[in-house]
Amino acid sequence: MLFGVPMPILPAGRGPLSTGSRAGLGAALVLLAVVAAVELADGRQASHVGLLAAVPFLTAVFAFWRTVLGVGALATVVGIVFAWVDGRMTMSELVNVLGIVLATGIAAAVATIRQRQASRIAELLKLAAVAQQAVLRPLGPQVGSLAVAGRYISATAAADIGGDLYEALDTPYGVRIIIGDVRGKGLDAVRLASIVLGSYRHVAYERADLRAIVADLDRAVARSVGDEDFVTAALVEERGGTLTIVNCGHPAPLLLRQGEVIALDPPSPAPPLGFMPVAQLRVERLEPGDRLLLFTDGLGEARREGEFFPTADRAWRLLGHGTVGDGLASLETALVDWVHGRLDDDIALVLLEYAGPGDDASVPMPSWEVGAAGS
Repeated sequence: MLFGVPMPILPAGRGPLSTGSRAGLGAALVLLAVVAAVELADGRQASHVGLLAAVPFLTAVFAFWRTVLGVGALATVVGIVFAWVDGRMTMSELVNVLGIVLATGIAAAVATIRQRQASRIAELLKLAAVAQQAVLRPLGPQVGSLAVAGRYISATAAADIGGDLYEALDTPYGVRIIIGDVRGKGLDAVRLASIVLGSYRHVAYERADLRAIVADLDRAVARSVGDEDFVTAALVEERGGTLTIVNCGHPAPLLLRQGEVIALDPPSPAPPLGFMPVAQLRVERLEPGDRLLLFTDGLGEARREGEFFPTADRAWRLLGHGTVGDGLASLETALVDWVHGRLDDDIALVLLEYAGPGDDASVPMPSWEVGAAGS
């Protein structure tokens, strides 16, 4: 948030007063009334007129410059009324009134500068959000033989800007999904996420082996970042009912099967993209109705009062009902309620459901499964 009170950016002086302008105007009028009441109670001498200079400044914190000028003019009139009560105005009273006029002009200038800065920042945030939406295309509802849903939960109230990424593609080698998390935040993270996804959307159709895709993505990341930057990622392939996972420093996916939740940890740990990972494959046979949750580490780090969100314990109850979209909605609601609306990191979620082989299933079994089948 740029300010404590939300203020939509409107052309100066046009349209209805925003919530922020109304709040600023109300606070200024209250201050004006308090000063006037004190002045009346103090007697005939105008001792507190100078305090009215604070009224336009208070308005300028929230309101547009036209509102500031209006409130400042009202404060000036009130100041003149109290200073002219005896039909004359002393030098000190004149200085106080002129101080109100000067304060009004300065406050209006401050409000103008603040409006321009707020407009500029709002435009940048809007562009960044649009850029991220272009990077993270909507998933599903069906990709190949899988029902797919994706969800991005931002830890920032101002805008959904981060480096979490996901994509699901129906390729000649089966359905392929990637989920990843770029180190860092902001536009640099969005830029690197776009590089990873752009490379993935190309090589996922070209490489028969997930490990070759990992090598291509690692080179793309290494060319685009510094020595300390990296991207954790998990790549998943569903081909003919076989699930293959390559994990590069990313949280292990969770397999939901008949009330059980199984963490699909890699055979051995591998570093993130950018550090030349040599990842091993984990292969599982899917059963109809199986669901798979892919997530970034923001989910694992979500906590309240030091207690982490019990993802594995609650996964089946939250994700095992309705459609995959319904499941993610339930998970998000439970998560936000757990942390009382305060997340430390963005979270990307992808939920898959395997319905079973179709009648026209023609995708060949992976080569590493052919040997296993024949042994």
